Amino acid sequence: MKDLLKNFNVRVTPHAKQNKVVESDGVLRVYTTIAPENGRANAAVVELLSDYFDVPKSRIKILKGQTSRDKIVTID
Repeated sequence: MKDLLKNFNVRVTPHAKQNKVVESDGVLRVYTTIAPENGRANAAVVELLSDYFDVPKSRIKILKGQTSRDKIVTID
């Protein structure tokens, strides 16, 4: 999945015990310790995906699901 740099599905779990990204059945599961308040969890998701794919944060965009646990993300 690391080679796929187009649109992909992400399932976010806020308030997790640790920050991590896990690939499971074609869906990335992102666990973040941040609470989903004022877009802070989305910022944490972008940062975690940036580290996972080794790309700058500015290339990662959440296309759909700003207020949902299920998101569609793209990397430009």
